[in-house]
Amino acid sequence: MPSMFNRQLQQIFEDYVKASGVVAPTDLQTVATWAVRERRWQAREADLISRCKDQLARALREEYITDRQGRRVRAKHPAPTYRNGKQLMLWDDIRTASRDHMRAAFQTRRRQIVGDCHQLKTDVDSYNDNYNPGQQIPMIFDFTQDLQELDATIP
Repeated sequence: MPSMFNRQLQQIFEDYVKASGVVAPTDLQTVATWAVRERRWQAREADLISRCKDQLARALREEYITDRQGRRVRAKHPAPTYRNGKQLMLWDDIRTASRDHMRAAFQTRRRQIVGDCHQLKTDVDSYNDNYNPGQQIPMIFDFTQDLQELDATIP
């Protein structure tokens, strides 16, 4: 169930569609520009901190190094931990992080991938069962061949 804040954002999107008359795909830059101009969305301090955190995370995810074998790998990795009953994501560098940190970071990324695959399967199944007037769109979730092909193309 979406949070109240997310429901408000979803309502902003719906209100934009109604106000603009747009019924085709819509880009969020246009919706956000409308929402800010119409004073439907204003940044609170918590929003600014959250946005900064998201931008930091994006930047850290995009930091790569080349290992001794010539592989391009992510330098920074987040792993979940709990402090005072709250979950935090702690970031560390692959070159200096503990094995426990990296194991937790890799397990977290794998769970995210599985979650994305499960949602994709649900979406494809629903589309095929309810909205697809033609041949079923197949979706294969065995990535072995994909990974082998990618490994073969990387120098």
